[in-house]
Parts: sequence; structure tokens; C-alpha cells
Amino acid sequence: MRCDRCGDAAVYTRRYSGESLCGECFSRSIIQKTARTISRYGMIRRGEEVAVAVSGGKDSLSLLSILKQISEKGGFTIRAVTIDEGIPGYRDEALEIVERYCRSIGVEYSVLGYQEMYGLTLDGALDLRRDGASSCSICGVLRRRAIDEAAGGADVVATAHNLDDHLQTFMINVLSGDTAKIGWMNPASASTPRRIKPFCEIYEAEVVFYAFTNGIPFQTEPCPHMNEGIRTAIREFLNSLEQDHHGIKNSMYRSVQRITGSIQETKQGRLCEACGSRCTGRICSVCSTVGRLKPNANITHDPTR
Repeated sequence: MRCDRCGDAAVYTRRYSGESLCGECFSRSIIQKTARTISRYGMIRRGEEVAVAVSGGKDSLSLLSILKQISEKGGFTIRAVTIDEGIPGYRDEALEIVERYCRSIGVEYSVLGYQEMYGLTLDGALDLRRDGASSCSICGVLRRRAIDEAAGGADVVATAHNLDDHLQTFMINVLSGDTAKIGWMNPASASTPRRIKPFCEIYEAEVVFYAFTNGIPFQTEPCPHMNEGIRTAIREFLNSLEQDHHGIKNSMYRSVQRITGSIQETKQGRLCEACGSRCTGRICSVCSTVGRLKPNANITHDPTR
């Protein structure tokens, strides 16, 4: 089998398009698709600083690699920020991988821990929960705010959420009845700093292949809490659909974008009464979550940072 673009031996076939590619053409296609997504949504402007949220996994390190490659031509600068949730053993390995990789490609790197930010680690938070909330729901809320704080001063925060992540989040919001959040699922938000998802149109499987093809080191050990929420079940469901109906994820993504756009036209954001960050209700999810865990906690946040 030959590459449809250059004629060399093909190593990857996109089932949804039928295109066969060699390693070099495949990698180039991922970089080009990321650049087109950034351009389509106006994610990054010339002269801006982009803080890339890097966990140590395949997605975030691949995104860091690609943004590093296109930053010079795009006229922007990047730095990496990593959040340490305080998960013994698991996060320690990731921190080492991120530090080594950032040094190897010459990218500035910093770490912010839950302990420093909230006065407790994720494990500590889980010990305090009384309402049956999953570890993923707690961690996701705390992580988002911590990333914004770690990125302080940056114009843009880039996260490596891929197309699969985007669809899973949509389904979680639908199944939980939290439809207001669907209106906030734009790949490029208008918040301060702006939050962008340059991988939002790329399949997770393609990100994995990009990382392997380009020798990008990443943590392979899964988070010990990953199966506590519903996301894993949704991931498996969507993968089974894609297996039988190639390209259905792309179709669903386009539908999600139309739904998100419709909700955005009618929703009105407001500011959290406790910390001043933009949210959908009276109190933001961070203040609500930390308040349940630590009733006397006082979470401050500068939404202009």
C-alpha cells in the first residue's frame, strides 16, 4: 500500500476518508490541520503568548510539539504549564516526562499544585467528599481554575482536548441535564485569558499515532481514577459506533458545533458572586466544589489574569 500523497510506503489509513499516508505525510497533515483549526476559529493572534496546558500525556505533549513548530511562523510565543493534583506515583512520573521534554525543545515550564492553590490535594479532596461526586468531576473543576492561574499573564490558554474529548463532554452534559454548559463548548472562548482547543477536529487515535511516529515521550499509565466517571463508557460507545460507521464522529462534531452555536445565541453569562469569574449560575463550579469540601474556604480569583 502506497501513500496517496507522495507514493512512499503507507503506514496509516484514515478510514473515514479512505486516505493512506506515510509517516511523514501523516505528521504533516496533523500539523496542517491544527494550523487550519487555529486560523478558522481565530485562536491565536500574532504577538500573543500562549500557555500550553501539559499533563504529560500523548495529547498535551503532541500539542506542545506542534505549537512549538508553528509558533515562529505564526508570530506567537509559547510556554508550558503543568498542574500537580497530588496523585502519588502517577503524577510524579508525568512531571519528570514534561520537564525533560520541555528542556529538549527549549520551552519554558512551570508547575502549580492543588495543595498550593486550594490547600489540599486531589486525594485530600476525595477524602472530604460527602455527596458522591466522582473524582473526575471534582478534579476537572479544580484543574480548569488552576490552569488559568498557572497561565497568569498569558493571552491564551491552549488545552489538548481532541475531537473525541469534545464529543464525550457534550454527551456528559446532555446525560447530566447540564445543557447550559453546552453553550460554553466553543473551541475558542472569549474569556480572559482566551481558552482554545487546537486539536478539537482531530481524532484521538490520530493524536496517538502522531506521538508514536514522532518519538514524543508520554506517560502511558492511566490515571487511577479514570474509570470512576461515565466518560470511559461514553468513549467506548463512540469508538464502537466509529468502528461500524466510519466518519460518524466527524458528523457528530459538526452537529455539536451547530447546537453549541444555537445555545450561545440565547445564553447570558454572569459573574460568580464569590470569586468574580464568569459562570452560568450564581456561584461558579470551583467555588461550589471547594465550598462543599471545605466550607470555610475562601477561593479568590482574578478573572482579568
